[in-house]
Amino acid sequence: MIIPPKLIAHRGYTQHYPENTLLGLEAAIEAGAEYIEVDIQLSKDQVVFLFHDRNLQRLCGQKGALHDYSAAELSRFKASDPDRFAYKYVDTPILTLIGLVGLMQRHPMVIVFVELKRSSLEKFGHELMVKKVLSILQPVQSQCVMISYDIAALAHVRDHHKWPVGAVIDEWQERSNKAIESLNPQYLFCDLDTLPKKGPVKYSSSRIAVFECTDPVVALALHKRGVEFVETFAIGEMHEQLQMMVKK
Repeated sequence: MIIPPKLIAHRGYTQHYPENTLLGLEAAIEAGAEYIEVDIQLSKDQVVFLFHDRNLQRLCGQKGALHDYSAAELSRFKASDPDRFAYKYVDTPILTLIGLVGLMQRHPMVIVFVELKRSSLEKFGHELMVKKVLSILQPVQSQCVMISYDIAALAHVRDHHKWPVGAVIDEWQERSNKAIESLNPQYLFCDLDTLPKKGPVKYSSSRIAVFECTDPVVALALHKRGVEFVETFAIGEMHEQLQMMVKK
């Protein structure tokens, strides 16, 4: 019997909708997503928004970083990803973390991996950002895993708040970093292109997740080697294709 990996909707249903938006996240859940990954940053006045890039140009067509603007100013910008979608999603706002909490409360079985972005951690510091984020997420704590490239920030989450954490790395060899070993995260996220070509993919007691994959054959092969989660921009297509392969 073929057992498929668990799929994580990478920033929502990103293949067809602007990333990290309520529209894209709702579409991902409708397409069958049980796991979602999002990115979060703080505005100039320390309101938490969902946003990936270090600047606003690609998604919003605006100059500067998210933390250069107040929440009121950001509310007037649109996360429409114009280079990919032209005017199709021209009215799509940047989503706040409070808006995400509302979505999670409507879908209590969905687990969300919340990435603390380094740009905001560098700007506002670990303690302030973590405190802001976790206070908002408190009502849906059981649905959350905090993830980041910043291992010190994750250690703060683990040591002071006891929430589950996931370390994010670009190179598989980075797993031997002393800080990651000391953290011993519940999850380890890694770029699949840097994984060894053969053999098991394991790290301590961490559950392994890889990004970015839109090929179900690759996803199944990785799952056989120990990868539990596969992040994908194409959650609907991957879900359907894997289900068809399982039924064969």
